[in-house]
Amino acid sequence: MNNKVIIAFSTCPDLAEGRALADRLVGRGLAACVNLIPQLTSVYRWQGRVQSDDECLLVIKTTEDSAAAVRDCILQHHSYELPEMVAVPVCDGLPAYLQWVVDQCAPRT
Repeated sequence: MNNKVIIAFSTCPDLAEGRALADRLVGRGLAACVNLIPQLTSVYRWQGRVQSDDECLLVIKTTEDSAAAVRDCILQHHSYELPEMVAVPVCDGLPAYLQWVVDQCAPRT
């Protein structure tokens, strides 16, 4: 089992959808914590045009072992045609906090 902590990011069209995804991820033990950052603006190219939308950012604390399930949950419950889900490794942190993330994302028996 790989217990490396990662931070995953996803955006949603609004706080309500972000909260629903966060509740699912934490409730299922796929994430230890999800921070919701409302009212950010994303500028991006989609279908050949530059677009701008107000969104809510999810900052998802999870593990490499849970990453595929996090991605699947986002794909299943997200309203976007192509939702964002990118993850970066955590290279350092407070050991007790990192262990807490691992413990929260461990399979439940």
